[in-house]
Order: sequence, then structure tokens, then C-alpha cells
Amino acid sequence: MSADVRFASDEESVRRCWPLFVQLRPHLTGEEEFLARWARQRPEGYRIVYAEHEGSVLGAAGFRVLHTMAWGRILYLDDLVVDEGARGTGVGSRLLGALKDIAREEGCEEFHLDTGHQRHAAHRAYLRNGFHFDCHHLALSLGAEDPA
Repeated sequence: MSADVRFASDEESVRRCWPLFVQLRPHLTGEEEFLARWARQRPEGYRIVYAEHEGSVLGAAGFRVLHTMAWGRILYLDDLVVDEGARGTGVGSRLLGALKDIAREEGCEEFHLDTGHQRHAAHRAYLRNGFHFDCHHLALSLGAEDPA
């Protein structure tokens, strides 16, 4: 399926991505929280691109460009979601290809992402698009009691 990839550069275009983001991030309490998080992350370099076909947003990705000690200048993919009805049509690969182009244009040395260990279909898609498993990501909830 052909899909045009565009930047969501204003609140109206970001709102168009909400129905997709809620599929990936169901813990968000609603569209207003989503917009508030976007507004908070934007000064940190967070941007959204989306794939549109015949007026419908079929996929979206949130990313930022970072400088790291470990990898130098990288594009970090925070979020990638394709509408359930459009999965398997190449929309995700189209978004990843556009992000690779953005990374190259912005002088990035690498493209990184984290993915949930249970997201096997996503893993297959990333591997098909040239990614490889590189490291483990660990997290600690600071709201919980210390387990020690």
C-alpha cells in the first residue's frame, strides 16, 4: 500500500494521530493527556511522523535525535504504531524507511529503539527492516518500594 509520510507539526495533525497512539499506549487517560505529553516532550526534540493513505492516518511514529556517549548521534524511536486494520500492508516499513532517511539527513550514526519482549510481530518487522537485537533495557519503577 502506498502511504505518504508527513510530519505532525501542529496540534491538529498530532490530534489526528491520537487514535493510533491509544492502540500502542492504552494507559494514557485520553487525548488531552496525549497532547500534554507531546507538548512536554516537544522541547526535548520529540517529533511525530505519520503515514496517510486516502485521508486516513494508518501509522505513526514518535522519535527524537539524541547525542549519547555509547553510540554518538542517534535517532531514537520512542513510539511506532500501525492501525490494526493496516498491519501487514507495509505501512510500518514505510515509516521505518522514512525515519532511516531522516536519521541520515540529520547526521545520525545509528537508529535505536526499545521494544517489549512480548511483541513478537513487532520484532519480526524490525528484523525484516534491518534491525538486530543489541542489548537489554532495564527499568526500575521509582514509585514502588525497594525490593531489597
